Amino acid sequence: MTNRREFIQLASMGVFASSVPDFFLRKDTKSAHRLAVQLYTFRDDIAKDFKGSLKRIADLGIKHVETAFWPKNISAQTAADALKEYNLKVSSCHVDIPTKDNIAKLVKDAKAYNCDTLIWHGWPEDKRYSSLEGTRELIKIYHESNKLAQDNGLHFGLHNHWWEYRNIVGGKHVYEILHQELNDQIFFETDIYWVKVAGQDPASILKKLNKRIRFIHIKDGPAVFSEKLIQDHPDPMSPIGQGALDIPAIVNACSDNVQWMVMELDTTSISPFEAIKQSKDYLSKFKSISLS
Repeated sequence: MTNRREFIQLASMGVFASSVPDFFLRKDTKSAHRLAVQLYTFRDDIAKDFKGSLKRIADLGIKHVETAFWPKNISAQTAADALKEYNLKVSSCHVDIPTKDNIAKLVKDAKAYNCDTLIWHGWPEDKRYSSLEGTRELIKIYHESNKLAQDNGLHFGLHNHWWEYRNIVGGKHVYEILHQELNDQIFFETDIYWVKVAGQDPASILKKLNKRIRFIHIKDGPAVFSEKLIQDHPDPMSPIGQGALDIPAIVNACSDNVQWMVMELDTTSISPFEAIKQSKDYLSKFKSISLS
């Protein structure tokens, strides 16, 4: 199984479905949260059989994907053409932090995908998150990245891991500093699994951050911190609804500002295609989640 660090380095080189009782279902939502899947879930399959894997994803009834990094022999345009062939639309793109050096490529790729949303994947941990001064230095960088994105008609967001919700700087958790000091145009893609790993309650965090969150990464599993995570070796994750996370509470805690729920399973003990099928089947029972 290719880990995240290896995956990014290579890129830079070139049936269970729980019934959901009615009282778990959101009745008052004004707009449905749309469902997508993060292609990092299928990275090993895509590396072995690029188009075949995309077809299998489409055959699951998936309509939208969030891109990560393709194998080094697959260009963004080639990927975009294949996604279109299988009627897979792009909800968002996980990218390296936008800079003056790479913004032209990011804009070109976004145009190929017909997608206007860039999300900094945030891996690995930046040690500047260990101090208030360092966190504020990163905030300055994020503001610069956001301006580059906005100047090119794109939206910019941040994806978290566990450290933003574990590290305390200036008497507050890093995520609180980010929320307070980032401008309103920079949104969060809140990864609820890593929030849980950090010892926080995802539903409470979703309510607290409210309109800051436009996307969530929805995943499930043991969600326990261990030193293995630092080397990017998480415990196998489970189909959504079968792990330690209270998914109904999390879904109900999402504001109407959450446009997308992006399924992602970093590693699984069963086929990722089967795990995502079970996850989709489970989430499709929530009235506030749309598969279209």
